[in-house]
Amino acid sequence: YGVDNTFLSRALDNDIFTPYASPELANIPANLKLDPQNRALPVDYGDVCLNYDKAWFENSPLQPPQSLEDLADPAYAGLTVVENPATSTPGLAFLLASIGHFGEDGYLSYWKQLKANQVSIADGWEDAYWGQFSAASDGDRTCFRQIEFAGILKGTKHAVEAQKLVDFMLGQTFQEDIPLNMFVYPAKQNAALPDVFKQHSQVPQKPVTLSPADIAAKREAWIEAWTEVMLR
Repeated sequence: YGVDNTFLSRALDNDIFTPYASPELANIPANLKLDPQNRALPVDYGDVCLNYDKAWFENSPLQPPQSLEDLADPAYAGLTVVENPATSTPGLAFLLASIGHFGEDGYLSYWKQLKANQVSIADGWEDAYWGQFSAASDGDRTCFRQIEFAGILKGTKHAVEAQKLVDFMLGQTFQEDIPLNMFVYPAKQNAALPDVFKQHSQVPQKPVTLSPADIAAKREAWIEAWTEVMLR
């Protein structure tokens, strides 16, 4: 829902939100606040990561891949499925992770290696996860940090009500409902996490990040270049 950091600059450049400094922002970490004018307020965050099938690897002499580079190793040929960045937000996040990791000069060479290593391309995460993948896990260094935002549309006739809704979304009750309903982390740093969520989730220590401005300026060119390499 809302706007995430991969499309934030597009929303801000088109000036669709009105600033609102919710009192609840006091409990939101600075690293999640990407708009100093408070037009887009962070509600949640999560890391788009690669999953691997624990059971499969337990019965295989192969060790689970530990890096993006491992996925291009012939030992893992035919074992990777990713989403199309033109049709899937997680797919775009993984493309951005490769750009953040290998740089603009190296990411296409990496994708050419993946293509040669028989990577599968799915249109969306549902097809990739339920159709071609067999289990789930956690990860690090292959992850892209996604932050989702809410904002008040400029020109609304219900500004007071909209402010109350944003306050509610950043408030304790809503924030503590996020983990088991959206399976991401609440933006509010003092929101309590359910024990089962803490048990089965990990926050990567080194997620890849790119500035919203860079993403906005280069996103379409990056996707077109990826499409040329992978699908044509």
